[in-house]
Amino acid sequence: MLPKRKLGTQELEVSALGLGCLGMSQSYGVPDDQESVATIHRALDLGVTLFDTAESYGPFKNEVLLGRALAGRRDQAVIATKFGWRLEDGRVNGTDSRPAHVKEVAEACLRRLGTDRIDIFYQHRVDPAVPIEDTVGAMADLVREGKIRFLGLSEAGEATIRRAHATHPIAVLQSEYSLWERNLEPRILPLLRELGIGLVPFCPLGRGFLAGSAKRSEDYPSTDWRFTDPRLRGENFDRNVQAAVVLHQLAAQKSATPAQIALAWLLHKGSDIVPIPGTKRRCYLEENVAAAAISLTAGQMAALDVAMGPEAIAGPRYNERLMKFIDR
Repeated sequence: MLPKRKLGTQELEVSALGLGCLGMSQSYGVPDDQESVATIHRALDLGVTLFDTAESYGPFKNEVLLGRALAGRRDQAVIATKFGWRLEDGRVNGTDSRPAHVKEVAEACLRRLGTDRIDIFYQHRVDPAVPIEDTVGAMADLVREGKIRFLGLSEAGEATIRRAHATHPIAVLQSEYSLWERNLEPRILPLLRELGIGLVPFCPLGRGFLAGSAKRSEDYPSTDWRFTDPRLRGENFDRNVQAAVVLHQLAAQKSATPAQIALAWLLHKGSDIVPIPGTKRRCYLEENVAAAAISLTAGQMAALDVAMGPEAIAGPRYNERLMKFIDR
């Protein structure tokens, strides 16, 4: 069974690894609801308690799927979902974190999930048109009403985190962090530890690249998210494959998979970090969970840090349009 971890200082305890559910409903290949539900059930059996979804995943379909899978086992799960996008005709069209919208989305999420409470409610992306104090104030109202338990932010910058936390304690930040994406290390990670906020890294396997399963972006269909990934395109892909050689060598030495080493690296970065690798298949779930038992020495951690540091990785993590939504 997976060990537990405290996310920050607000008595939020979850499994050392969570399960990202986005790929069950969009972005990565053809959905398979039957296998996805079986994967969620297997995760519960293995001690996974943190399940991550959002209203925009599908949109809406992923919350319904997760709620159906957790029926009868709700008390074993910590459900995290998100608001903050403006959704029009089933597509994301900008941000919307107006207080009234926050509360409307929360009610809709509760209905789709089939539950009376959301354990972690994240602002999916910072809305530059709405003061963060107003948004967090609406979230705090939902806490007082018993509809959500803990507040979270996603891809928020230092100033936003400080202002939000001053309005109501923030329990968790969810942002991209992995062996090949280290933007949080200089300022955000120290800030989280100063304020007692836990970190939930999404895309801890670099959208499959760190698992060794990613192809060149042009080899994916245009409906796959990775088709537009700058790090998987052309010369960037070649340089990043070279940077990952040390990862693959260490995996071979430890009779582990590259994905397991990448997750173990994250787990060794702090006991306040809980990655949420995404999968819709039981076999990959079981592989990921086994990473919690892998130990890395200080020397091995340092070798990975150098080999896949910011200077070694080619290309931005998002295309130009998506980078505009990152608050830094």
